Amino acid sequence: MYPPIEPYETGKLKVSDIHTLYYEVSGNREGTPVVFLHGGPGGGTDPKDRSFFDPTKYKIILFDQRGAGKSTPTASLEDNTTWDLVKDIEKIREHLGISKWHVFGGSWGSTLALAYAETHPAKVKSLVLRYVFRTELRFFYQDGASHLFPEAWEEFIAPIPETERGDLMLAYHAQLNSTDDETRLRAARAWTKWEFQTSKLYVDPAHVAEAEKDDFANAFASIENHYFVNDGFMRDGQLLDKQEIDKIRHIPCVIVQGRYDVVCPATTAFALKKVWPEVTLHIVPDAGHSSREPGTAKLLVKATDEFAHI
Repeated sequence: MYPPIEPYETGKLKVSDIHTLYYEVSGNREGTPVVFLHGGPGGGTDPKDRSFFDPTKYKIILFDQRGAGKSTPTASLEDNTTWDLVKDIEKIREHLGISKWHVFGGSWGSTLALAYAETHPAKVKSLVLRYVFRTELRFFYQDGASHLFPEAWEEFIAPIPETERGDLMLAYHAQLNSTDDETRLRAARAWTKWEFQTSKLYVDPAHVAEAEKDDFANAFASIENHYFVNDGFMRDGQLLDKQEIDKIRHIPCVIVQGRYDVVCPATTAFALKKVWPEVTLHIVPDAGHSSREPGTAKLLVKATDEFAHI
């Protein structure tokens, strides 16, 4: 990854009566534009996200999606759907005076990248996708990943009464929307910690500790759960339908997938490759879900380096 840099422009963009988004621009003012779509939903951006791109070649745009990071109001679920976010990406592009840009998305951000590209294919130069999230939710939140991380799973289900564990996403939904702060924050920390404990091939205690921060956990868990109980506000398989893929088939695309990713298992990336054989799919043999794992980061930077000349 490239060395750390600071943005030369930051701003707030009001995108609705309720929501105002934080955005930043770094790198080369005259470079080829790229927009970074963070995961979660609700995860927000990190300064390290700038380092996937050569700052001498790219004009790098990061923004926090509705309710996430520095965007306001924090953790708001109102008017917060996939299609609201797709509209927001266009508003940012227009606000910055960009005619066409590269799109880089990770985890949930890869799903959002596909939704945006299929809605606005003429605005996308290339796609770099880190894992592809779809609807493997039962595997991660009900019966699947629990068999690989039983000790972490015990912590995850602890806030939920045994009688309510038949549908953990719905049970968490009730607690994450509780008017009791203690109930809500306990659920938020447990939800967030489960994902952080399972997102790397080698568990990173410092990364897991981030889940204990109440403000972050509250936004991350409540927004993520909001999207998941609503199936991402899409019908199952919508983004992989042939008629949708045909809209973007001409766009160069690279997918980087961790072999041992339990958050976004390789099955969806493989399904995307089958319906869109023109894409380049890399399965990293020694990686989980995190973009920071060495093999994954190396391939992501290689992809952005190659696309910088388009």
